[in-house]
Amino acid sequence: MKKLRTLLIVLIVIFVLAGFGLATFNFIVPKASGLLIETTPASMVYINGEDVGRTPFTSLRKTGEISLRLVPESFGQPLAPFEEKINLVSGVETVVRQYFGSSDKFTEGEILSFEKLSSAKSAGITILTDPENVQILINGISKGSSPYTSSAVDSGVNEIQLMANGYKSRTIEVTPISGYKLIAFVKLAQVDIPAAAEPTPSEESQKMVKILKTPTGFLRVRDEASTSAKEIGQVKPGNEYKYLGEDEKGQWYKINFSQNLDGWITSAYSEIISSADATITITPTVTPARIN
Repeated sequence: MKKLRTLLIVLIVIFVLAGFGLATFNFIVPKASGLLIETTPASMVYINGEDVGRTPFTSLRKTGEISLRLVPESFGQPLAPFEEKINLVSGVETVVRQYFGSSDKFTEGEILSFEKLSSAKSAGITILTDPENVQILINGISKGSSPYTSSAVDSGVNEIQLMANGYKSRTIEVTPISGYKLIAFVKLAQVDIPAAAEPTPSEESQKMVKILKTPTGFLRVRDEASTSAKEIGQVKPGNEYKYLGEDEKGQWYKINFSQNLDGWITSAYSEIISSADATITITPTVTPARIN
């Protein structure tokens, strides 16, 4: 009986010491940190310069800062790699998502990390964006623009929408954790707007010249931009003609005043108008110069 009692005491002491040792170990050696990386297209993953695999990538790692580099599989199309320093926090998973475009400005994604709070009962959130001043909606409610910070965030899954002019909108889902502040860094991709096409000669030729009121009731058309040049025709006020150019000083306009005749008129009694402002006219009245 005495031996049994001694054995029980020994077992109890062993269990107490084991529990104390485990608690001490957990206090001295923190829990591992989780890391999840997802990319489109798939990418090679380098952590602190070491090739550790390709995406999708998950790992349990030592707590602390790491240098992360993602090199997308471009298959001939050049894609900019992703490089960032990330702080891994004990007991929680850091999420990195990247959707690579043809250049950095067309790449989008987010980094979701955590920062331990002094209170284990509260949860907070900070949203940082590239570019700044992005409109933020959380669960459909406007929260202003980025950067945004709040210590009052709903538990469970929260839907965050981010919008900015000239950028693709992005929606992500996050789950705050009590005792931690969720830090979401979100990068938006610019919208690829095609460059405006150069005006074609046909578009430029839509400029028109309108004849204004003159003292004589007509305006002389000359073969050169000069009052001493030969008169080759006359045009009447109110009529509009195709614009072909002007002299260096803008004092003379070249017009097509008949089917096969071009000539110069003074800008003092004419003005350039766009095709949208031009009136629809049948063949304008033209008085050819009298040939002696």
